Amino acid sequence: MNLAYVPLLAVQRELYAVPRGLERFRKYLGTMTNKGGTGLDLPPLVIMNPMAKDHVTALLDQLLALDADGVAAAAAAEASARLADVPGDFKATLVVADDRMGGWTNRYACEYNLRVQCSPAPQRLPRWTKHFWVTGVLWSSEAASAPAAREAILTAVYRLAHVQRHGPARTLRDMLAQEGAILAAAGCTGPVLDEEDIAYTREVLIPHLDADDMRTVIECLFGDAAARTLGFTPRGLSPCAGVALALHDARLRCPKRRLVN
Repeated sequence: MNLAYVPLLAVQRELYAVPRGLERFRKYLGTMTNKGGTGLDLPPLVIMNPMAKDHVTALLDQLLALDADGVAAAAAAEASARLADVPGDFKATLVVADDRMGGWTNRYACEYNLRVQCSPAPQRLPRWTKHFWVTGVLWSSEAASAPAAREAILTAVYRLAHVQRHGPARTLRDMLAQEGAILAAAGCTGPVLDEEDIAYTREVLIPHLDADDMRTVIECLFGDAAARTLGFTPRGLSPCAGVALALHDARLRCPKRRLVN
């Protein structure tokens, strides 16, 4: 896998320097699209909230201060070398998604799309873009940190590699296996549940392992707090319970494995 990292955090920060309003939105569209307006030069920017408030500006300042793009670029280079057997040329970047204030992004619906609906790289690119992008997402509700930047890009890259090799996840069972392998490969340390909660989560999820609908998957992967944000059914699960179970089981299967296979 040949990854070329493109730093876009400063680009996002420059957009937020424009006062909120139509002028900023026009600049956002102009930055993202090509000169003819027929396609997207920077499709990852679709994820950002062009009308975000000062909390996103402050987060970007913190990310730039710790050189999050540099951290992510180094991680992408590391992953590229480890995934040399995966074919294809890709661009990679980080984008801040605004899940903290306003109605632009529901984190769990967004995470469902990022984690569950990840597709293999197409044999032929669509007309509206010249490159296939791998986007690591940082969340406005979380503090800036170098580990977060590293994990964001590595999980995105390993997820694409996993889907390239195994195809898209279809059921909750597939999704648990996929996400566990990816998080373990990226060296993620969480989410974590205690042994009692792991056992309880496993018991709750067993009847739903063959489910393939968005509602059930979000309820099982992300827990009750996430379900409530979308009007879904709480199942008595802790935050990110299913994801924590997936990581726990992946570590048990391959405690020393660092790469997706």
